[in-house]
Amino acid sequence: MNKSKVLLIYTGGTIGMKEEEIKNSLKPFNFNQITNEVPELNKINCRIDAISFEKPIDSSDININTWEEIGDHIYENYHKYDGFVVLHGTDTMSYTACALSFMFQNLDKPIILTGSQLPIGQVRTDGKENLITSIEIASAKKNKESIINEVAIYFEYQLFRGNRTTKVSSHHFDAFMSYNYPSLADVGVKIKYNYNAVLKNNTKEFHFLKGFDPKVHVVFFYPGILINELMHSILNNPSKIIILNSYGSGNLPISKEFYSFIQEQTKLNKIFLNVSQCASGTIDQDKYENGENLKKVGVIGVKDMTIEAVIVKSMFLINKFPNDKTKFIENFNFNISGEFTI
Repeated sequence: MNKSKVLLIYTGGTIGMKEEEIKNSLKPFNFNQITNEVPELNKINCRIDAISFEKPIDSSDININTWEEIGDHIYENYHKYDGFVVLHGTDTMSYTACALSFMFQNLDKPIILTGSQLPIGQVRTDGKENLITSIEIASAKKNKESIINEVAIYFEYQLFRGNRTTKVSSHHFDAFMSYNYPSLADVGVKIKYNYNAVLKNNTKEFHFLKGFDPKVHVVFFYPGILINELMHSILNNPSKIIILNSYGSGNLPISKEFYSFIQEQTKLNKIFLNVSQCASGTIDQDKYENGENLKKVGVIGVKDMTIEAVIVKSMFLINKFPNDKTKFIENFNFNISGEFTI
């Protein structure tokens, strides 16, 4: 039986650290010798190759250039491997998963992101299990085809669609949740795949599309926010995309002045998106009067997308359609890779 081939890409993060005995400090280890650190990998029926960023990146330093560098590594090796595992710091992993899910369209193999809360060299690390299972999933096939054909995050016994995730804990091992979409697999004694939830392998042409424009402005609403100051900040911000982080199902304070302001700005080609502060649920601008007023002045509800997905998708599309508002909105409302529920 032919072995699957998996490429491991280490970008940085806690998982790749080991303790130096003399200095009692953490440093990245050589992932080309990964089986020395995790000998259990030798028991998986796949060939594992590894590449590492020249300088490992803390996840808080991740930016659009990092997303493209990861994408380039995968694209350059796309036809050489059956799956990819990206090792990444947890803080911005959901953002990177979103970026990869928009860059790689119509995948026919898995891109699995994982990491850990404790370094792989520590006794109680969660990194070993996360790494081993991610590689198993990346190499898994059924009827000679990959079971997972999308970008996903594996963490603490659950596999989630990457662009549906949010980091919810900085100290528990189950650091990620997918509130609006079921898990793609639950891991126990066996890996139980949720075949109804995974993206289906289709016959559409595979595409790799780079390019992100970071000029996105996020406005977080809170009781007592000064609307005049808010309008001033939007007016003096060069961003074309304004993301309104609203209450509940998409509600904002009633302000005729603010509604008029939004209407004027949309005529000047600014695009206003409405995403809820709630982790679970969907935007429904038809539910209450406040939401209806926003809809009337051109604010676009983002359905049940996470704020991470909204931000990254906006960056991705404004790069593709910098001067075409209609095209941006048309593509924003198109489900690229399962980022919202139809």
